Amino acid sequence: MDDKIVDFTALLRANGLRVSMAEHLDAFRAVAELGVGDRESFKDALRAAMVKRAVDGPVYDELFDLYFSGLGAAIQQGANALMEAMQISEAEFQSLMDRLAEILQQLDVDLSELAQALLQNDSGRLEQLLREAAEQAGVQGIERSYQEGRYSHSTAQSLGLGGLSEELERLKEQLGRADLPPELAQRLADFIDQRLRDLREMIRRTVRIELEKRDQTQRERNRLSSLAEKSFYYLSEDELRRMREAVTKLAQRLKNVVSIRRRRAKRGKFDVSDTLRKNLQYGGVPFRIQFDRRIRDKPQVLVLCDVSDSVRNVSRFMLQFVYSLQDLYARVRSFIFVSEIGETTQLFEEHDTQQAIELALTGTVINVFAHSDFGRAFRTFHRDYLGAVNNRTTVIILGDARNNYNLPHEWVLRDVQARAKQVIWLNPESRLTWGFGDSEMDRYLPFCDLVEECRNLNQLYRVIDRLVR
Repeated sequence: MDDKIVDFTALLRANGLRVSMAEHLDAFRAVAELGVGDRESFKDALRAAMVKRAVDGPVYDELFDLYFSGLGAAIQQGANALMEAMQISEAEFQSLMDRLAEILQQLDVDLSELAQALLQNDSGRLEQLLREAAEQAGVQGIERSYQEGRYSHSTAQSLGLGGLSEELERLKEQLGRADLPPELAQRLADFIDQRLRDLREMIRRTVRIELEKRDQTQRERNRLSSLAEKSFYYLSEDELRRMREAVTKLAQRLKNVVSIRRRRAKRGKFDVSDTLRKNLQYGGVPFRIQFDRRIRDKPQVLVLCDVSDSVRNVSRFMLQFVYSLQDLYARVRSFIFVSEIGETTQLFEEHDTQQAIELALTGTVINVFAHSDFGRAFRTFHRDYLGAVNNRTTVIILGDARNNYNLPHEWVLRDVQARAKQVIWLNPESRLTWGFGDSEMDRYLPFCDLVEECRNLNQLYRVIDRLVR
């Protein structure tokens, strides 16, 4: 078990969890005290020793299940597939295995260890044999999904699948020659064929589990795929929690991309003109290479989020995203509005991002239960905060522009656009609805540099990616 914990710790580190040597030793001590008899206690002990950040909890759970339970679950899936294919119950499945064992004993048939484990559904022994075969095949080296076929073939060879197939064919012939009722003989032959198919699927699943452990990008893609296109309007409580994790992960990815760009910018670009000019004394031979080392200042971001009922979820994720990226900007200021407008910047300075968002959206700053009035909120912003906008400021407005037939006061956006670097409006409604009913989007649109539909994670990601670029 010590070797397994060492390997599992390396797996956690490879997937971005920071596990120090001291925490590694704490895990050994915790397991020594609690033992490994109870799976949940074992899992909780390792979690307490190794996981420090809440955002790492889901990754830990997923990797723990993959590493310690994934193969066992695949073997159980094989048994379930057999019962479904043969349309038998669990009791009938056990009865069929017992009957086969009796017949083999009567016929004095000597089976290999693998054949015995497969036909008797000895999950513990099957798992051990599969793990050993995978290790011999070097499955730990898998990196991409297109390698699954090659590693599955290598694992099957290490396991001895070819010899097993011949062995089971001979067994079926022996059963056919035995004095058995034809119906029972056929049922046992079907059982043997299905178990062989199950083993092939177990081999493929063994390789896939290893890929999922090693390929962080693929696992992240799988985690996000079910949420990426779902509208923010229709998220359940569990999906809201998962979406928060997804937004945090995407923000971290963008921060990594931007930091790489900035490191490159610090080196500067090759400056042809200056290089030629500096090397005139050498007859134009470029002994002294010159770089343009000008680095752009960090931009400022000012966010105005509509937090009325219809768009509250979108605003939640927008605020989370922007404040997750705040170290990319010289200054981040945020405002929320429905009919009134209020600044929430200080909330984010005094509380962690998630707590600040909850405080902002539950009426601490403004009355969030009022009827929407974009015009009134914009007019107040113009009066009290216009001075915060300058030629380095990107203003992001998130709202559906549903104004309840009040005055839109679009002139405020005209003045904001005249002072700002750019004005971006993200609307969670479909473009087909803009300008109809009480929507004032057609009035606001001329005074925005970029207007995008934004009502799911994929759209939000594309918009923010354009922003940081």
